[in-house]
Amino acid sequence: MSNEWTSPDGRIRLINADCLAVRDSLPAVDAVITDPPYGMAHNTDSSRFSGGQHHHRARQFGGRSDWGDVKGDDQPFDPSPWLEYKRVVLWGSNHFAARLPVGTTLVWIKRMDGAFGSFLSDAEMAWMKGGHGVYCRRDLTMNHATGTKKRLHPTQKPVGIMSWCIEKCKTPDDGLVFDPYAGSFTTAIACIRTGRRFVGCEVDHKYWQRGIDRVKAEYARTAMFAGES
Repeated sequence: MSNEWTSPDGRIRLINADCLAVRDSLPAVDAVITDPPYGMAHNTDSSRFSGGQHHHRARQFGGRSDWGDVKGDDQPFDPSPWLEYKRVVLWGSNHFAARLPVGTTLVWIKRMDGAFGSFLSDAEMAWMKGGHGVYCRRDLTMNHATGTKKRLHPTQKPVGIMSWCIEKCKTPDDGLVFDPYAGSFTTAIACIRTGRRFVGCEVDHKYWQRGIDRVKAEYARTAMFAGES
């Protein structure tokens, strides 16, 4: 049993279900691009870094304690179901690198130079199928209080980073991107903005519903700017 929402133009499909239960029923996928649960039992309470019990400080510096657990993150992540696809980008690859073949490394640099080495991670890594190079992109939009407050998911990536992934793995124009662990559906927004089609799964109903709202807002924004041209 799954819940589904499809955009009026039929290009974006959001599914509330376990991705492994529905993947074999999907049409031909051109690229799998996703930020899966890493298997690290991630503590999503970021207020512990911004004032702890002092809630006014947590609000000021962007800390949040209301996320809850990331579903599936309490077990080691198995990338094998996704390795058969032609184009693949998996974020968090340093957590399950022993289960991946040699490939290209994508690095999202999250910090300004002056903050390197000061707190948690300076960057995040993704594995891309094929090749063996290392490519970096800096995007600071999720690494400050304003960005944190706007997040819809505790591990949300910037739209610019997911758009970069779409282009970097050479997803065809109008190609179909599949995100099995869609979270806040940032990959869907990136597909709308880059002209690709999208299908994504999110097992957590609240994030799936937020994803629908977010995609609808993106379509409304796109229509508004189209009307101005």
